[in-house]
Amino acid sequence: MSMAKPLSKLMSCVILDLDGTLINTDGIVCDVLRVHLVKFGKKWDGKRAHRIVGKTPYEAAAAIVEVYELPVTADEFLSELTPIFSKKWGSIKAQPGANRLINHLRSHGVPIALASNSSKENVETKISFHRGWKESFSVILGGDEVTNGKPSPEIYLEAAKRLKMDTSTCLVIEDSLPGVTAGKAAGMEVVAVPSLPKQTDVFTSADEVINSLLDLKLERGRRDITNRTLVDWRSSHQRIWPWLESARNPYS
Repeated sequence: MSMAKPLSKLMSCVILDLDGTLINTDGIVCDVLRVHLVKFGKKWDGKRAHRIVGKTPYEAAAAIVEVYELPVTADEFLSELTPIFSKKWGSIKAQPGANRLINHLRSHGVPIALASNSSKENVETKISFHRGWKESFSVILGGDEVTNGKPSPEIYLEAAKRLKMDTSTCLVIEDSLPGVTAGKAAGMEVVAVPSLPKQTDVFTSADEVINSLLDLKLERGRRDITNRTLVDWRSSHQRIWPWLESARNPYS
C-alpha cells in the first residue's frame, strides 16, 4: 500500500532533527541505560525504547523513572546521567547518508535548520564532532530555547521564523513520532526516517516514510526568481524533488 499523498508544492528549505535522524544517539543512550539501570537492580528492555525516542531529556528521564519504578525523581536521574552522556557525545556516529545529505544541501545553497529537543549546548557539542556540520546550518535551535518541546510545533515554527520562510515551504526530516507530529502541526511537509526497527507503521501522519537517509536520491536543483533552490513535490506515488528525490517508497 502506498502512503503517498497528492501533493504539488515547492519547498524552499529543509529543517532537520538531530538525535536519531542525523546521528545515532539511540545506540549510545541504550548502552548507557543498560549499564546504569543495573545500579537499581533493573534490566534495560530495548522494546521500551520507543517511550523515550524524540522526547526532551527531562521527559525521557521521567518516562524511565516511571516505567522502571526507580526510587529517584526524574531530576535526580537526569543529573546522574548528564555527565555520563557528556563523555559519550564524541563517539556518536553519523547516520548513514547524513553527511551526504548535508553536503548536498549546502553545496546547492539550500537553507538548512537544525531543530532538536536536546539543549542548545548539547546540540552544538554533538555536531562539533562532525566536520562541516555547524557552518552548514543557517539556524540551530535547542529544546531549551522554546517553551514547549516536540510534539509541540513551537520549535519548527521558530525555525521557520528564523529562516524567514513560510511554514508551507519547509520540508522536515524526522525519526520520531513526536517530531513528525510537531512538523505536521507546524503546517510543514514531513519525511519520516524511523530510528527504531519495526516502527514504520506508526508514522501514518508523515507525508512519506523511508528506511534510511540513503533512500534519498539527491539531484541537481533548479532555482526560482530569488535564486533559491526549490524542492518540487509532484503528485505521484513517488514524490520527486529536483535536489532531494526519494529513491523509493517502502509502502509501494
